[in-house]
Amino acid sequence: MEVFVINQHGKALMPCTPRKARLLLKSSKAKVVRRNPFTIQLKYGSTGYKQDLTLGVDTGHSEVGLSVVSETKEVFSAVAKMRNDISEKMDTRRMYRRQKRNRLRYRKPRFNNRSASTIK
Repeated sequence: MEVFVINQHGKALMPCTPRKARLLLKSSKAKVVRRNPFTIQLKYGSTGYKQDLTLGVDTGHSEVGLSVVSETKEVFSAVAKMRNDISEKMDTRRMYRRQKRNRLRYRKPRFNNRSASTIK
C-alpha cells in the first residue's frame, strides 16, 4: 500500500510508504488533503524528482488487470471485472416490451377496416 504525495504547489510526487507519511504528519511537515485515496501535501519545498513509471494492462475475457510499476516496486495495481450479463438483461427488456405492446385491450379490433376502393 502506498500513500499519494503532492508538493506545496499541488503537483504530484512519487508515492511514499505509510510509515514515511505517518512520520511526516507527526512532525507537521505534511497535512492530509484527501482520505480516499489517502493523500498528503508537503509543507516544505522539494526537488520534484519523479521516477519513470510503466503501465501494464492484461486484457482478459472476464477480468482486466492494471499495474503501474517503477524500476524497483509496484506503485498501483487493480483488477476490473467485466460485465457478462448485458445480453441477458437486453433479452429480458425486449420480452417485457413485447408483452406491454401486446396488451392493448382498449383498441377496437381492426381487421375489417379496408374498403374495396383503396385496394388496387
